[in-house]
Amino acid sequence: MRRLLLTLFVLALGAAPAAAQGWIEIERPRIPLPNNPSIVRVSSEVRTVIDGRVARVEVEERFRNAGGGLAEGSYLYPLPGEAVFQNFSLWMGEQEMRGEMMNAEQARGIYEEIVRRQKDPALLTLAGHGLVRAQVFPIQPGETRKVVLRYTQLLDRAGDALRLRYALGRRGGEAGSWRLTLPDEASYGTPYSPTHQLNTTRNNGRSEVSIDTRNGGDIELLLPLRRGLVGTSVLTHAPGGEDGYVMLLVAPPSRDDGAVVPRDLSLVVDVSGSMSGQKLDQARAAMRQALGTLRPEDRFRLIAFSSGVRHFRDGFTPATAANLRDAREFVDALAADGGTNISGALDAVLGSSVSEERLQLVIFLTDGVPSVGEQDPDRISAQAAGRIGRARVFTVGVGHDVNTYLLDRLAREGRGAAEYVAPEANVEVAVGNLVGKLRRPALVNLRVVESPVELRELSPGTLPDLFYGEEMVVFGRYHGTGRGRLIIEGERNGRRERFTAEADFPRVSASNEFIPKLWASRRIGDLTRQIRLEGSNESLMREVRDLGLKYGILTEYTSYLVQEPNLAMRRDPNQPMPDIAANGAGAMRQMAPPPAPAAQTGKLAFERARESGRMSKATTLSEADAAAEDKLESLGRSDSELRRAGGRLFRRQAGVWTDVTHADSLRVLTLAPFSPAYFAVVRSLPELTASLQVENPVLVAGKRASLKVEAGGREKLSEAELRDFVRQFRGVS
Repeated sequence: MRRLLLTLFVLALGAAPAAAQGWIEIERPRIPLPNNPSIVRVSSEVRTVIDGRVARVEVEERFRNAGGGLAEGSYLYPLPGEAVFQNFSLWMGEQEMRGEMMNAEQARGIYEEIVRRQKDPALLTLAGHGLVRAQVFPIQPGETRKVVLRYTQLLDRAGDALRLRYALGRRGGEAGSWRLTLPDEASYGTPYSPTHQLNTTRNNGRSEVSIDTRNGGDIELLLPLRRGLVGTSVLTHAPGGEDGYVMLLVAPPSRDDGAVVPRDLSLVVDVSGSMSGQKLDQARAAMRQALGTLRPEDRFRLIAFSSGVRHFRDGFTPATAANLRDAREFVDALAADGGTNISGALDAVLGSSVSEERLQLVIFLTDGVPSVGEQDPDRISAQAAGRIGRARVFTVGVGHDVNTYLLDRLAREGRGAAEYVAPEANVEVAVGNLVGKLRRPALVNLRVVESPVELRELSPGTLPDLFYGEEMVVFGRYHGTGRGRLIIEGERNGRRERFTAEADFPRVSASNEFIPKLWASRRIGDLTRQIRLEGSNESLMREVRDLGLKYGILTEYTSYLVQEPNLAMRRDPNQPMPDIAANGAGAMRQMAPPPAPAAQTGKLAFERARESGRMSKATTLSEADAAAEDKLESLGRSDSELRRAGGRLFRRQAGVWTDVTHADSLRVLTLAPFSPAYFAVVRSLPELTASLQVENPVLVAGKRASLKVEAGGREKLSEAELRDFVRQFRGVS
């Protein structure tokens, strides 16, 4: 019986391919019969062990025949394109399957054929991946079979780090896991992923790193190699025609192998009447947890404030067992009553002089606005700024009644961070996470002292202190090109130490495409906080708006519109864009200045401050995407109005999903979906693949030309036409 590969059963999101998770392409008669088979993947587990520079990968997947007929076909598994494979084996049950391995060029044709047949562009993201294909033994109706794939991969170097990539793809929530084992933990700094949140556990010199795979996405993981105290890596992305993007990773070990900077920790807690009940119970638990992080060389202060200010003891107290026991008794006896004397609490905690060899940390927790003593947030923060000195100030605002201007400004002046705890959230967890990060200081007063190029718009602008087990990630832009040493200097116990990374800053580089979006998220967070603290001006608001449009990130200052005939978004950054009153589907949100400092309280102020903080601290694409989606929801924009894909915003306009940065003045090339011309453009502009997953018809904006994918478009392009369009789309002369 003649058989034809007909239907790709995507095993994660309905018709969306599962990318590097394998799938089974079943074979069927040319004429469909009743009770056809239907293969679904029910679980996928990936286990990786690092041995030197080699990753040993085992993928175990289970498939069930959910249909009524016998199923057989081919198992397909994309292979990371940059890997060097020494061997692989495929097993289904007790039987070894015969497989063939194809390089990326051979695999491309198979991917494109599946996309063409299924009318789904998601597999195009696998450009550059190889492919393993093996014949699948028959699967009976209702039967579940297991496939085990094993291979080895030689890891690339990225500065002082090994780099592991895994194309997880889009998933639909089926059971699964992704785990990495580091048998020799001491050889590495703290693992870091720019794409996913990591969960790291350590036991007997081994590290286990796991990732939640439910949301999918390609995994990037950096494993810093130990070179002295820290491992340092510099990654870049350069689209050409503009400043490049840079990511700096400084990763200390997970444990304090050397000297730890001694801390002077001050815990300042609001015990006004509004803190009564569960909030105070959680605050007490958080303080006890913080006391548990103190080491013998540390000192501490406990300050509780309401209408007045209470001290555990005058000055700093050594962290002896007896003193900590007394401190816990002080915490347990705290009761909520009275008003909120924030200025008095700040006077009590700031202004003390400590040795330069010690790190002074202040954690300031409140749930309300000033109601006793000085009540103007601007004057309170200005007075505090003059007395902060070398202290690092971390503020925690509990609930919607806090003044976000005051807490944000205190954190900025104190080179710390502001944390906002929603009314239903747990104060103990939030403070516990904070004190956990501040537990073991490794280096303070860090700065970049030498670079082969000019670094611009770094975020954070001032390098934060470095703590054991917590990597430091900095994003920014660079101007010029060059190759050489990037040198970072820091202090430990009064001594200056330097760390060097060899860095290459190219003119054009398509690698590390995650860096621009993370930089943009950080930059928008920094700018929106600056606007709230310093006041708005047209330049700042336009920069936030333009960044949001370019990188697909909505903020209160991001504007978009449905373009009417002859009304195009102005693309000249030196000219202001039009403001249109917010009404109707084609509205452009008015850009209003922030409220006065005293008025920055309530639910809206709380949400905006928290969103700015989340964006300015984002270290992974998953964090940045979550912040963007939350903003989309908070602005009341439904999925029927807007979509985000490939770092772009699309609005449905006249039946076409239109990139909001498209201007009527741009040339538009219209191609038929999944035609030879379509695939030729995708091969030449791989950065389009994620954006093209928006439903057709779709219009994607370039710098001097846009691409429209729509039925009835052109089927073929000449080589000259293709080259010309690629240059115009990228804005390259």
